[in-house]
Amino acid sequence: MHTDWRDALLPLLKTPEFARLRAFWEHAYATDPQTLPPQETLFAALTLCPLANTRVVILGQDPYPTPGHAHGLAFSVRQPTQPPPSLRNILTEIQSDLGRPAHIHGGDLTPWAQQGVLLLNAILTVHAHAPLSHAGKGWEPFTDALIRLVSERRPHVVFLLWGAKAKAKIPLIDASKHLILTAPHPSPLSAHTGFFGCKCFSRANAWLTAQGLAPIDW
Repeated sequence: MHTDWRDALLPLLKTPEFARLRAFWEHAYATDPQTLPPQETLFAALTLCPLANTRVVILGQDPYPTPGHAHGLAFSVRQPTQPPPSLRNILTEIQSDLGRPAHIHGGDLTPWAQQGVLLLNAILTVHAHAPLSHAGKGWEPFTDALIRLVSERRPHVVFLLWGAKAKAKIPLIDASKHLILTAPHPSPLSAHTGFFGCKCFSRANAWLTAQGLAPIDW
């Protein structure tokens, strides 16, 4: 992870809880070849988007469980993988909201991360083909700490919270200085209940601009 994340997390990194979490993921990668994402991309979100650059946070649940899909950024896939359904719906909403396609290559959201969009899953690892298989292993307190850090250390951030699990993180965020935009999850099961038409992307940019910050080139 980027050094500013590591420095900010230093007290947490010294706790027994984090030691147990680290032992869990090291054992998972050492003994289970179907642990996803690839270990070298485990903290990609914290590498590509330093704390000091974070302007938007998008929360996911856990990595894509299909081998070859997850690469450490929530909702993102690398080429030549075609965007999975939730990501296709995100791209559809961008087209509708902004009147143009997203400025990315395929489904790779790396350009967003490089602009200050923290693409954070609540759980950072998963066993292939088994969604939420690594829930309750210690990731959730760790990623909650990341959300608190952004809320405390950054002045003006947009939090895009899609679905009930993401909305449950609202108490971690200081709503007096940050913008919280909620919507149903972009999954095909719920996108038509309010994700389509939420205009999260134009609303996020309008707020960033009002704070004197550069908008995101979605």
